[in-house]
Amino acid sequence: MSNFAIFQTGGKQYRVQAGDVVKVEKLDAEGTVEFDQVLMIGDKIGTPFIDGAKVIATVVEQKRADKVLVFKKKRRQNYRRTRGHRQYITVVKITEIKD
Repeated sequence: MSNFAIFQTGGKQYRVQAGDVVKVEKLDAEGTVEFDQVLMIGDKIGTPFIDGAKVIATVVEQKRADKVLVFKKKRRQNYRRTRGHRQYITVVKITEIKD
């Protein structure tokens, strides 16, 4: 069994080990989640994914990320706009990495 893996979900890639807590894009799941798009486990590299490999995690909580402020301004026009956005995220704890 390897000590780390790289998997893909929500268009992003995450490097994890067993026991890590990771914030991923919103998942519609409760309990356990299996990520099967595994790109790398230890020194084994997929093309693009490793067949049969899984990263198993448990959902810790569903929440919203910190606010991101977007500020628009046009000089000498008295034009200023501020918008805020909070993305929905899922916090998962990695329990097992299967080859």
